[in-house]
Amino acid sequence: MKVSLAKGTRDFSPIEMQKRNFIFNNIKKAFEQYAFAPIETPSFENYQTLMGKYGEEGDRLIFKILNNGEYLKKIESTVLEEKNYTQLTPKICDRALRYDLTVPFARYVVMNQSKLTFPFKRYQIQPVWRADRPQRGRYREFFQCDADIIGSDSLVNEVELVQLYDQVFSGLGLDVSIRMNNRKILAGIAEIADIENKFGEFTVILDKLDKIGLDKVLEELSKKEIADSSIEIIKKFLELQGSNDEIIQGLSVLLAHSEIGQKGIEELTFVLGTIKELGLNKSQLVLDLTLARGLDYYTGAIFEVTSNEVQLGSIGGGGRYDNLTGIFGLKNMSGVGISFGLDRIYLVLEELGLFPEYRESTCQVCFINFGIENTTLSLKLIKELRAHNISAEFYPESSKMKKQMNYANKKQIPIVVLIGEDEIKKNTAIVKNMSTGEQKELDQAVLSTEISQILSC
Repeated sequence: MKVSLAKGTRDFSPIEMQKRNFIFNNIKKAFEQYAFAPIETPSFENYQTLMGKYGEEGDRLIFKILNNGEYLKKIESTVLEEKNYTQLTPKICDRALRYDLTVPFARYVVMNQSKLTFPFKRYQIQPVWRADRPQRGRYREFFQCDADIIGSDSLVNEVELVQLYDQVFSGLGLDVSIRMNNRKILAGIAEIADIENKFGEFTVILDKLDKIGLDKVLEELSKKEIADSSIEIIKKFLELQGSNDEIIQGLSVLLAHSEIGQKGIEELTFVLGTIKELGLNKSQLVLDLTLARGLDYYTGAIFEVTSNEVQLGSIGGGGRYDNLTGIFGLKNMSGVGISFGLDRIYLVLEELGLFPEYRESTCQVCFINFGIENTTLSLKLIKELRAHNISAEFYPESSKMKKQMNYANKKQIPIVVLIGEDEIKKNTAIVKNMSTGEQKELDQAVLSTEISQILSC
């Protein structure tokens, strides 16, 4: 059998993991500075928990888990003969891998509401799975890094999340655009264009604009039997250009007779105006009317982050959801959240050469094994080094010196310690700097102090 990986998944080497942890640690630090608390949820949920929350396209991308045992025996033969997967799947699958972290979070809030203090601020860093077509920056298994605030309608939360985006991406040295829109604006456009009954289809098609262009979007809208007069109205909105303030002014005219559209303008104006007063480190906050975020649960502000230096699609996204917990029985619990796309952020940092330098091993000191005579002494000294936060290891076999030194070289271990018979008698150790080739004999009592100084140079 040929050994291979499942399509859309990856292995990660030690250096790749150090780079990924560099991103994780930066994001986690910012989450905690903004007072978000960590939670985790299971990798799979009940089938009904996930289905119907992401729209038709999202539902198709959910990985379903077959029931245990001889599940087909319980299925009526007529259902099997019809080969209709929408009818068959719920009968043979009780569980599914999570598609994102937001719906499981809503389920968590509903089940734990009596234990939580609202507004509840949580962060979650875990993998998710989507049965998507793999390509650069898009995988079937990938990590999301989410921060959500639930139990508050305040637009201050949106302001804080924009600042959080800015802090993380600026801290990573990335120049990004935080694109923002509001689903109420889109609902207002649908109202003015008289396509409220096709709102879901409208947003899904609009969400493709950056991939297929305006003409193709208008063409797809036409295929959905949307009238030419409605498409002309939509086109007017999408052609609004200029600064954030100029686009807001244009919207105020075009949505003058839409109550929900005016509410969206009011919310956008507050967030954009407050951020303008507070300022951002490096990021740009851009009003983008083409942004739709094709997930059904968004109801207010929506965000998407793109790199200004590398063309790779979105590296973050999120928005306001008013009704998500209501699906599980908890009404009037508005939330807003954002997500960081770890894998795409990794690709951007890699392309720009912004990662710190890493070695295959984190080991700083390797003790050469001369046999049973120096084993206990070496392990004792290694214990002392570790107590001083120095990473150290003892080569496990008393192999030839050349083999042990090659091991240290390949792992780029900066210091090698040799304690032979003479050093044991004198209570000393030979410390070799592998980058310079310099070596000196030190008293074992000061070994940790001296090695700390060498490593700090």
